[in-house]
Amino acid sequence: MIPQKFLKHIEGTDGLYETRVKVGSDIYRVFCCFDAGRIVILFNGFQKKSQKTPKNEIDKALRFKQEYFDKKKGK
Repeated sequence: MIPQKFLKHIEGTDGLYETRVKVGSDIYRVFCCFDAGRIVILFNGFQKKSQKTPKNEIDKALRFKQEYFDKKKGK
């Protein structure tokens, strides 16, 4: 089990998560998903400057996730 402080499911997405990393006083986010329940696939990252996660960053992560699984299936 990983505390929600470090790994949070993004509401309204199918299996997209946000990892949180704090470096000094800066907070960074990296989107990820699980493949076969055991492998963590990391996507785009950004520095979060507000409470709300930017929709364009979520959309970018969802595109990367789709590309990953499409390539894995040989599409």
